[in-house]
Amino acid sequence: MKNKYLFTSESVTAGHPDKVCDQISDAILDKLLEYDSESRVACETLATTGLILVSGEITTKAYVNIQKIVRKTLENIGYTNSEFGISSKGTSVLVSLDEQAEHIAQGVNKFENHEQGAGDQGLMFGYACNETPELMPLPITLAHRMAEKLHQVREDGTLPWLRPDGKTQVTVEYENNIPVCVKKTVIATQHDDMLYKFDNEEEKERKFIENKIINHVIKPTLEKYNIPYEEDFIVNGTGRFVIGGPQADTGLTGRKIIVDTYGGYARHGGGAFSGKDPSKVDRSAAYMARYVAKNIVAAKLSTKCEVQLAYCIGVAEPVSVSVDTFGTGTISDSKITDMIKDVFDFRPNEIIKRLDLKKPIYQKLAAYGHFGRPNLTWEKIDMVNEILKRIEK
Repeated sequence: MKNKYLFTSESVTAGHPDKVCDQISDAILDKLLEYDSESRVACETLATTGLILVSGEITTKAYVNIQKIVRKTLENIGYTNSEFGISSKGTSVLVSLDEQAEHIAQGVNKFENHEQGAGDQGLMFGYACNETPELMPLPITLAHRMAEKLHQVREDGTLPWLRPDGKTQVTVEYENNIPVCVKKTVIATQHDDMLYKFDNEEEKERKFIENKIINHVIKPTLEKYNIPYEEDFIVNGTGRFVIGGPQADTGLTGRKIIVDTYGGYARHGGGAFSGKDPSKVDRSAAYMARYVAKNIVAAKLSTKCEVQLAYCIGVAEPVSVSVDTFGTGTISDSKITDMIKDVFDFRPNEIIKRLDLKKPIYQKLAAYGHFGRPNLTWEKIDMVNEILKRIEK
């Protein structure tokens, strides 16, 4: 008997108000790391109509022009027109920063007889599966690629009337845990007010936008992944989407953590990534857990794998390491767990060194997901042979 079910994931464009904030926070982090790789950064951003507020705790030897970084980030995203409610030139930028708390620094910094501990307590998850070449779940992968396509066709002038804000959502049907069909695709995309082109008829404007998005964004993305799809598409379900971005909704750093990871397909520890330097295990240990899970699946020890790490603030060794292969493992989860504890070092300083995390690499991750993307150290599958050797012993 076939076990059928549906699973849905969403993504958002770089112009979504929360993603604007993530990109600003990570742009500031990158610039600080560029001049001082030991910078301690916890940077939060709020965006609303005509205003960006940057706050947080930063300890660094570097000096950076935060207002300039904010404006450049807005320009790169596409917020260059005051009609959008926020723009690179006309927006007010307020900055309120303090240094990292002394007792947190005490636990994180290395000194005599004390190695670098975790920057906070907490739990982190990493996940991989064999549904896509990236070893990511198919729903979030499709949602990300569609969101990127929305950005692309606006940037390259294919659909010049698009504005920066947008969301995508993809529903996939599974049979016996294998994706077999895309059942429904939803896109909400901000656009220019074009009623003057259609004699003030909203229905004609809506049909025009729907046709263009289906043929330039939805179908080209779905066809790349060679999976059957139903032409059940919804574009701008409210009818119109002219006012968007921070003008329509206040943005905050760290509110799109499910978009950043696995689209709800795997568990999440709760900590956001953006604006945090790699001493924060919310970020670095989540990357490490993905790295381990991906290598386990690439080694064909399972078809899906979730790795959990947990830490205590100021302590280097994790308080727990566990693996769940959801019944797909070729050996027991306990054996895989024992093996990865032998093969991988989960202390924060060792994670940072292995994954080379003190470089200014983070702004490019702050939209369209932190996982399943090329040329990232935690996406390498370079430990497969070592894993298999340990299993064979």
